[in-house]
Amino acid sequence: MDLRGTYTAFIKKHAAELGFDHCGIAQAVQLDDDARRLEKWLHQGMHGSMHYMENNFDKRIDPRKLVDNARSVITLLLNYYPQETQRPDAPKVSKYAYGHDYHEVIKAKLNTLLARMQEQFGAVSGRGFVDSAPVLERAWAQRSGLGWLGKNGNLIHKQAGSFFFIATLITDLELEYDGPVGDFCGSCTRCLDACPTGALVAPGVVDGSRCISYFTIELKELLIPDKMQGQFDNWMFGCDACQDVCPWNRFSKPNNTVEFTPIPEILNFSTKDWEELTEEEFKRIFRRSPMKRSKYAGIRRNLRFVNS
Repeated sequence: MDLRGTYTAFIKKHAAELGFDHCGIAQAVQLDDDARRLEKWLHQGMHGSMHYMENNFDKRIDPRKLVDNARSVITLLLNYYPQETQRPDAPKVSKYAYGHDYHEVIKAKLNTLLARMQEQFGAVSGRGFVDSAPVLERAWAQRSGLGWLGKNGNLIHKQAGSFFFIATLITDLELEYDGPVGDFCGSCTRCLDACPTGALVAPGVVDGSRCISYFTIELKELLIPDKMQGQFDNWMFGCDACQDVCPWNRFSKPNNTVEFTPIPEILNFSTKDWEELTEEEFKRIFRRSPMKRSKYAGIRRNLRFVNS
């Protein structure tokens, strides 16, 4: 085995030891096809008020502009599918937000993986990214053989579905590269049919400005537009509609990450409990939750909207 094989085997072994469920690697190159798709998507205004999506376009499409002399993009998947779900009569919360903030959990794992690589191989440059930097995670996951982009825009793994966080580690190490897999959505349109707001405007194209997750998390306005009234299907924070109906998610299994254990209140709160929640209680209960991103005022706004 040459050095590339040695490095690759080490990385995949330690990624698994750190709890990542899947690891794939692709060569660091400019993503020309994805650049064209992103440019069209932005031009059509499908990012709504998420103006940060317009920034750092050159870095989004070329990892070599994020890490000097980048040669490889390592993509890692971490399962977040929960053991239990909410009571059926409560305002709905996306499953990714049941436990602790994934940014904190995954960033720590990425830092540990990079530290082990540096300890083993010497002077290795690299940067880890989790959903908060200009990286096209799903494109890299697809190029790394970890799945295909479903008609709902999510990465789908043939053996495990789509309830995964995607993390990226860009490094200057030259590694062995995995190849992409085929698309296995076939003629299925369940996700397109299930989207409550019609945000899935074409196979693989999500109009972010019509997505429930956009309105309940990203939108910072005091009010959700009246035209969306009655379309949220009781989703208060995020939305899993297109994933819940996906046939490939019959293979989803509960995650093994302790930090993703559901916060008891998310599982047990009734509508009344949510409505009576004070700001002090919100800050205490959800201090380590992704829900803190919407802040107390955002959760109150969302509750009023879905209950009106």
